[in-house]
Amino acid sequence: MSLAVAIQMDPVHQININADSTFALGLEAQRRGHRLFYYEPKDLSMRDGRAYARMRPMTLRREVGNHSTLGSLEKTFLADLDVVLMRQDPPFDMSYITATHILETVHPKTLVVNNPAEVRNAPEKLFAVRFKGLLPPTLISRDPEEIRAFRREFGDIIVKPLFGNGGIGVFRIREGDENLNSLLEIFGQMNREPVIVQKYLPEVRQGDKRIILVDGEPVGAINRVPAEGESRSNMHVGGRPEKWSLTAREREICETIGPELKARGLIFVGIDVIGDWLTEINVTSPTGIQEIDRFDNANLAGLVWDAIEARRGA
Repeated sequence: MSLAVAIQMDPVHQININADSTFALGLEAQRRGHRLFYYEPKDLSMRDGRAYARMRPMTLRREVGNHSTLGSLEKTFLADLDVVLMRQDPPFDMSYITATHILETVHPKTLVVNNPAEVRNAPEKLFAVRFKGLLPPTLISRDPEEIRAFRREFGDIIVKPLFGNGGIGVFRIREGDENLNSLLEIFGQMNREPVIVQKYLPEVRQGDKRIILVDGEPVGAINRVPAEGESRSNMHVGGRPEKWSLTAREREICETIGPELKARGLIFVGIDVIGDWLTEINVTSPTGIQEIDRFDNANLAGLVWDAIEARRGA
């Protein structure tokens, strides 16, 4: 059965086709005979309770610099589609939250991946703290004294935005670092949100694992090793991907969180693990499947589509 699939994403002409997970998902859908449509979050609207978007038919190809062809713009009601992939990158701000509310009006008749209500209810750093015993010591607060006390206790800490992404705004603050107060002032001036503070894990020098789960089951992983002089392992800031096989502890983490992910309709999820500790559960727009595919000779996008098609009865 051919499905009508709309992808809500950032500008398609700007993506790196050799790294972008959305591109891999779209290419696999097209290979299976599904029809692709493309729109950006700014194109999403609602009138009298009916969600729609000005979107274009899309054809993808693995050709650098010539990877997409878009058809004519057309107003399309989301209820007339089979699947919507919500794939724009965070930040997880009010614009993102508004999009989940609009998409929720058509789900599950039109299957939205991931379930928009659960994306809204599972912000990536906050959601992870629900799972006791899996995270390193973690504080969520905007109280400077609480944060200073946390550093006094652990000495070496990581401070990052609660709703950030991609390693942006992540700081390592060691014991005695005089920049902590100034950093907290900057965060406080930028927004009213708490920050997340965690004990620094020296195991990050050996890498930060990205593990992909499909329908609650682990299907692949890579290890991302930080560049010299960098505490962040994100690949766009120089992290080096390495082949990885799950450890017993990582399987334990997946077995603990997997049933909850499946129950919430979070089909495609990426988690981050440093040493033996879970640090984030990425449900908005997880990445890493192309890198894993290359190391493992796998097709993770195919597993995601197997799960989607099973729900749609395709």
